[in-house]
Amino acid sequence: MGSPENGSDEPLTPTGRLFLQKEMNQVIYCAIGVKQPLDVEALKSAIQRSPMFTHPRFCSLMVRDSAGREHWRRTHVDIDRHVVPVHGPIAEGLSDEVAVNEYLGDLSTDSPGLLGDDKPPWDVHLLMAHRCMVFRIHHALGDGILLMSMFLASCRQVDDPEALPTIGPPSSAKRRTGGSGEWWKAVVGVLGVMWFTLVFVVEFVLQSMWVSDRRTPLSGGAGVELWPRKLATAKFLLEDMKVVKSAVANATINDVLFGIISAGFFKYLDHRCPNAVREGTRLTGVAAVNLREQQGLQELTNLMEGDPGLRWGNKFGILLLPVRYHRSCGDPLEHVRKAKSMIDRKKKSLEAHFSYKIVDMATTYLGARAATLLNYRIFCNTTFSVSNVFGPHEEIASVGNPITYMRVNTSGFPHALTMHMVSYAGRADMQILVAKDIIPDPDFLAKCFEDALLEMKAAASTALKI
Repeated sequence: MGSPENGSDEPLTPTGRLFLQKEMNQVIYCAIGVKQPLDVEALKSAIQRSPMFTHPRFCSLMVRDSAGREHWRRTHVDIDRHVVPVHGPIAEGLSDEVAVNEYLGDLSTDSPGLLGDDKPPWDVHLLMAHRCMVFRIHHALGDGILLMSMFLASCRQVDDPEALPTIGPPSSAKRRTGGSGEWWKAVVGVLGVMWFTLVFVVEFVLQSMWVSDRRTPLSGGAGVELWPRKLATAKFLLEDMKVVKSAVANATINDVLFGIISAGFFKYLDHRCPNAVREGTRLTGVAAVNLREQQGLQELTNLMEGDPGLRWGNKFGILLLPVRYHRSCGDPLEHVRKAKSMIDRKKKSLEAHFSYKIVDMATTYLGARAATLLNYRIFCNTTFSVSNVFGPHEEIASVGNPITYMRVNTSGFPHALTMHMVSYAGRADMQILVAKDIIPDPDFLAKCFEDALLEMKAAASTALKI
């Protein structure tokens, strides 16, 4: 992409500036497990040949001008400073999964150390004894969709070494209305969008100002983003989720995921603190929504061509997804039905677009500090964060080394609980990052989620036979 040039600094996007504030200093972690031992030199060479190493964002320092405005400045990248081999086991007697999660939990409290002024804010930790690569990338460089797209562009299918990973079927074209008899449907649809947007935008504004979830054993709050972290993994089979999906009319995998989360919460709270949470207590989640025209993972060639600053970065809005605590629910599938009903209403609104625009405008016209206060209040007044990215259908390899799992988490939220699910080759792993002084047993919470899906699958199998 050319050599570094002095005087060609590129301003950060408004959202990028937001992620540099100390209250929102967010870092993305992607753990990639492989079958064969890691070859440090081969990986260094592969990174140097990859799109990541040539993209201006990953070859730039974050600098501030005399007015305090942040810019990207091209620099020379020393690969040896970005690849960190970790020899020997993380701790004796731990399984690979537990050891890697322990390492990631400890690493998540060191996120401020990534944003120095002497090298671009990314690195790759190679856990040699556990055959795991950990990509640690500051959120100001881009969002999870773009970063996953960039990584997968360097991977190939195990069964066909020349083929790129397949993420999913192409987006179907939007159905067009036609004929004089359907105009009223369009009118009703527009009125629905206007109504739900009004309702959810008012709710969003109130939640960002003073309306807050009632305190529960899952609640975080101001300053919690700095607390020590602990990580656990909930493992699901996509086939099980599809069985549940088929038992609820027009449901999606996201509906099933949110149903699992709500059912798992209730199991955990009933076990951890029976009778401590009031019936009907609202637990509000914050979910990121991709706002690009192309949904899902992106075509890297489209992102790399032309002026990368116009195409790269963070472009997502957020939705507030509430659940109500109930001690008993006879039918496990009811959690999915309620999740679907709530998410369907959210889909009919422009809440995600509003949240993106309001933060963008606040950063542009009022400054990053004002936008940070707005965003930070939303996270302090809600209970958890959640995201879901659909990964490759088939097994893939990185540098010829077959990948066994792909897991993602982020740090920097004042939530005591953040959850990120990534699907890969028929499985879906959800990383559960917690403030361990608030939620000391994330492994049990992970089991609550896993048990919730199995109960839903049993109920769905019974329902489908009737």
